[in-house]
Amino acid sequence: MDMIDFKTLYSVAGKTVLVTGGVGGIGRMLSSAFVAAGARVYITGRKAEALATAVAELSVTGEAFGIHADLAAPEGVASVIAGFCERESRLDVLINNAGQTWGAAFADFPAKAWAPVMNVNVQAPFALAQGLLPLLAAGAAAGAPSRIINIGSVYAETTEVMKAYSYTASKAAIHQLTRVMARELASSGILVNAIAPGLFPSKMTEFVLRNDTAREALLDAIPLGRAGTPEDIAGLAMFLCSRAGSYITGAIIPIDGGILIAH
Repeated sequence: MDMIDFKTLYSVAGKTVLVTGGVGGIGRMLSSAFVAAGARVYITGRKAEALATAVAELSVTGEAFGIHADLAAPEGVASVIAGFCERESRLDVLINNAGQTWGAAFADFPAKAWAPVMNVNVQAPFALAQGLLPLLAAGAAAGAPSRIINIGSVYAETTEVMKAYSYTASKAAIHQLTRVMARELASSGILVNAIAPGLFPSKMTEFVLRNDTAREALLDAIPLGRAGTPEDIAGLAMFLCSRAGSYITGAIIPIDGGILIAH
């Protein structure tokens, strides 16, 4: 039996990675980690100025590039595909992180809260994987598959969804889509998995975390008693995208401090 090379088992150095919504929150945590680990990282963002600032900060520690696009519209998805294909001939890792939410009471939840959330959280990840499939296939090699990681949510698995009805439905959809895509793309050497985060600091959770009462209630519902950290989410992503995760596909992996086991 060959000895395991632990020095490279968890390495992502030299990989080309695309992280949607990489300017802030979980996307920024992931893009920062991949850059620092020696990957060549592209991030997308809706706001040009914020995107430029993020790219400049990421570039201090490695290779980082930006693609300005709004993934709520098909044109935005097309511009990401075109922009990436103009610069690269292969893609090792696609992380579908960009997300949108909408909160309102059940009786008041508006019809307009559905299309944009489903577009960003479900349709865009599918369209990006579809449009970038040739580059993902080109990046795949024997023993070194390409990866797609969809960022889902524990709110796809629990009924406590903070009145974000279209959001929870979209995350349940991306979990199932992950399984279907994993089966479909396995023969092309592409692994597809989903990470289902619990509470992490982000723009989506900022309104809750800055409220002392709401924050304490959320933390009380987490068996580990804390929010997730950049190291938590980056460690899981690195595992899935390195040789260590090369036999995993179609998995929905919660990273939630125990929220799901408590409900």
